[in-house]
Amino acid sequence: MALHSPDLDADYILPTQTSVQHGLLNSTFNYTARTNAHTHTHGFFHPWTLPPRQGIHVLSWLLKRQPAPWPRWQSNTTTTHLPIARPDASLDDWKIWFIGHVTTLIQIGPYNFLTDPVWSMRASPVGFAGPKRVRAAGLPLQQLPPIDAVLLSHNHYDHMDLAALNWLHQRDQMPIYTGLANAQYLPKKMNVIEMDWWDQLPLPQDPNIQIVFTPAQHFSGRGLRDGNQALWGGLSILTPEDHLFFAGDTGYSGHFSEIRKRLGAPRLALLPIGAYEPRAIMQAMHMNPADAVQAHLDLATQRSLAIHYRTFQLTDEAMNQPLLELATALTQQQLAQDCFYTPIEGEMVVV
Repeated sequence: MALHSPDLDADYILPTQTSVQHGLLNSTFNYTARTNAHTHTHGFFHPWTLPPRQGIHVLSWLLKRQPAPWPRWQSNTTTTHLPIARPDASLDDWKIWFIGHVTTLIQIGPYNFLTDPVWSMRASPVGFAGPKRVRAAGLPLQQLPPIDAVLLSHNHYDHMDLAALNWLHQRDQMPIYTGLANAQYLPKKMNVIEMDWWDQLPLPQDPNIQIVFTPAQHFSGRGLRDGNQALWGGLSILTPEDHLFFAGDTGYSGHFSEIRKRLGAPRLALLPIGAYEPRAIMQAMHMNPADAVQAHLDLATQRSLAIHYRTFQLTDEAMNQPLLELATALTQQQLAQDCFYTPIEGEMVVV
């Protein structure tokens, strides 16, 4: 397959949209109106105990870190299966494209969903600094079919990409399903639907499709004063017969078993496997591959698909270390390697 290097191709990569205004944002969300176990007067928290950081301070790590070397750029292989609109497809006909990092295109019957759409060059509030792509998105924006909904897990820069969301809104005006208090970061013209953990809403196009916002073990913030002032989570798509689960960004905890208990075992789970070293700091917020395999078991999912790796160097592990450790973890759990999909960027998987 031919290699392409779309460094300057606006369809594969967008310029990073400046969002320095979020640096000093003061939340206007009314937290006191919420009556649940994970909201207090000025934000959100975990109603369960988090693993300790084991004595290593984040600032110390940032000053002394020695990350594994990554390539400056790696070209993708040209995709051979571009997505098309499927107005007559049945709800049990599923196709998934891994676009890169946490971004996937999900086709469930005639409906098209995007998870955390990220096409910008940097995961940053500015275009001249911050984590930079080492590879392009696996699909060009203009080749996407009309998007029926965006599933937005939280507001970190490698998940909430203003440039991509603006591009998609201009073309499709789709709803964006996300956690409480995230609308304040997005333009008012966008159709942002805020949800609490375990909220369930029908897709407007088809009441047989339900969107559920689920718990995750993570945090939120885009500036200096908004830490944990917007809710983070995963999202599930429920059909009358099936369940697709998108974990978002998360550490490992008992919430995976609770999701299976409440919503049923998924047909497919999108689980993060990267950005996990050093463990002493990252354990609470990011799963490593062994954690992801345990989440796969907790969910009792038929198949999982690896996300959150190989695009931005966010932490210290080598670029392909997550894949090597995933293979080891599956072997240790006596699971077949093909129960956990690891498609390359732009590759399509029939589920």
